[in-house]
This record gives sequence, C-alpha cells and structure tokens, in this order.
Amino acid sequence: MLQVFIGYDPRESIAYSVLSHSIQRRASEPVSITPLSLNQLDSIYHREKNNLQSTDFSFTRFLTPYLSNYEGWSVFMDCDMIVLEDIKNLFALADDRYAVMVVKHNHVPEEEVKFLGAPQSKYEKKNWSSVMLFNNAKCKALTPEYINSATGLELHQFKWLDSDDSIGEIPHKWNHLVDYDKPNPNASLVHYTTGGPYFKEYTDCEYSKEWQDELSSMKHCEQRK
Repeated sequence: MLQVFIGYDPRESIAYSVLSHSIQRRASEPVSITPLSLNQLDSIYHREKNNLQSTDFSFTRFLTPYLSNYEGWSVFMDCDMIVLEDIKNLFALADDRYAVMVVKHNHVPEEEVKFLGAPQSKYEKKNWSSVMLFNNAKCKALTPEYINSATGLELHQFKWLDSDDSIGEIPHKWNHLVDYDKPNPNASLVHYTTGGPYFKEYTDCEYSKEWQDELSSMKHCEQRK
C-alpha cells in the first residue's frame, strides 16, 4: 500500500479533492490517501497558528513519519497540486541512503502576497518541503513534541536532520512550480504554489486546463442508459 498524506485546509477543500482524484485515477497500485486536517489531529498537534502560516498544514506535514509509525516510505504533498503520472513512479525513486527526498528548488519569490492574502515567506530551501518522500524510520526526530515546539525554519530547513547529506533529490518534474519554472508540458506533479485555478485570480495560469479537466473527471457520474 502506497501511503500518501496531503495537507488539508478548508479554505481550499476542492483542491484536496481534485488532487486525490488525480492520484487515484492514475495509480497502478493501491494507494492510501490521508488528509492532514487539524480537526483530526487535536490529540497530538497543539501549535498556535501564527501570522506567517499561509495554510493549516504548514507544520502538520512533518507529522507524516509519526502517522506512518516510522515504517516504510510515505509521501507528503501540499493540496494545491495535481499528479499527472502514476504515483508508483514517485515511490520508485526511494533511496534508502536518505532520510527524506525532495525537489531541491532554488525558489526566491518576488511577490509579497499569495493566495487569500497570505504572506509570501522567503527562506532558504523554499518549497523543498512541499513534496517530501519520507524514509520514515530515519525521521524519528519528528515526534509530535518536537513539531509542536520547533521553529518554522527548523522544520522547513530540515534542521531535524544531522546534515543536508541526508536529503536526497528527486527529479524536478515531481514538483513543477507553476508560473515560476519554465513551462514544462511533461510535468509529473504540478504545483500551483501562488494560487490555483480554483481562485478567480488564477483561472488562466499554466496547467489551468488540466486542473479543470481533473475537476470534470472527478464529478463524472455515468448514467444508466
């Protein structure tokens, strides 16, 4: 069973549903998809939300190894995405030499504000944590206690690892940043990091048609003839 955890924010719940659908319709192996929803994490997650958090899952993403019982491999991804390739192929990249594997973006956004008026934070390793392939047994430092108390930069800059040598790299196509990266018609995972086509301001962004096609496919219900 391939374990996928997706950040959930009720302000963009449609994004979670469309992403889940995009994964399931292409998967060639059984996939378990878990939303990281705050109302389901009350017993282990106690951080107060701060003004720099753009989503409800800014920090809960790091609970993925704990929720996987620190066993096997799991993927975390933000909800503002669609997957256009068999998710099995992402898991096939797992390399036991590493504790976590990511796309190592050099992302320095120019804008100050992104979707829903959220502040656009700028820091080293920006967007590395938006898609993470976790080698759960090597991520035991990510306990609920640590996640509740660590700073945002400690978490998102992977300070919980002994060194950056524990961070493996996956191909860029598995976290294509819309309207930042050069257009790529062959992206495997599309990330609407500034704002997705479900917000009126971004209806014409790159890969907007593909997102709308996923939405239509998700809503399809075959009728009796």
